[in-house]
This record gives sequence, structure tokens and C-alpha cells, in this order.
Amino acid sequence: MLTDINPKLPMRDKKVTRDYYLQQLGFEEYGSADYEGYLMVQKDQVQLHFFEFKTLDPKENYGQVYIRTNAIDTLYQSLLDRNVAIHPNGSLQIQPWGQKEFSLLDPDNNLLTFGEAV
Repeated sequence: MLTDINPKLPMRDKKVTRDYYLQQLGFEEYGSADYEGYLMVQKDQVQLHFFEFKTLDPKENYGQVYIRTNAIDTLYQSLLDRNVAIHPNGSLQIQPWGQKEFSLLDPDNNLLTFGEAV
């Protein structure tokens, strides 16, 4: 049986990625080992993994993950309070498919979309 999913996204610089997810998005580093070229972060029940891809061109990165939440308004406001840049086309809004969503781009152009059923 399937029990969980942990998306793996590319990163160019582990320090930059770690700082963004921990300092700006409020994730915590997962695990006690510091693996070369690999990073794991977690917030609540969501865990994201990152693999080093030093030659990644962010303009050609199509990494995406959809994260469901049960408190989208609170999450959105907390990110605004931390001055996290929201995707220019991804402000908080209700979509025709019945989800209230917003999106942002991490330093490597991975698209994170957060959504809650309305």
C-alpha cells in the first residue's frame, strides 16, 4: 500500500535552498545527517527532498509540487508577513476547479502551489 510521497526537486546551491525553505517558508531540516548534495525539509506532514544540480538553468526548470493545506488564508498571510514573493500570476484566488490557491517560485524556479478545497 502507498502511504506517503516525498517529491524530489532540483537545487543549484544547498545553502540557498536551505535558507529559503527554513528562513522564509518556515520548514525545518529533516533528519540529523547532512548529506552531500542532498537536502530534506519538512513542515507539518509535508516533506520535500532536493538533489544537487549545479548546472541547472532556472529558466528551463519545470519542477512543480502541489501542496494541500487546511488553512490557506493563514498560510498565505504568514508568507506575506515574512515578505515572501508570491508568483506574479499566483496570488490567492479561488480557481474554477474548486480550490483556493496561490503559488510561489523557489530560488531554482521550482513552482510551489498551495491549495485548499472550498
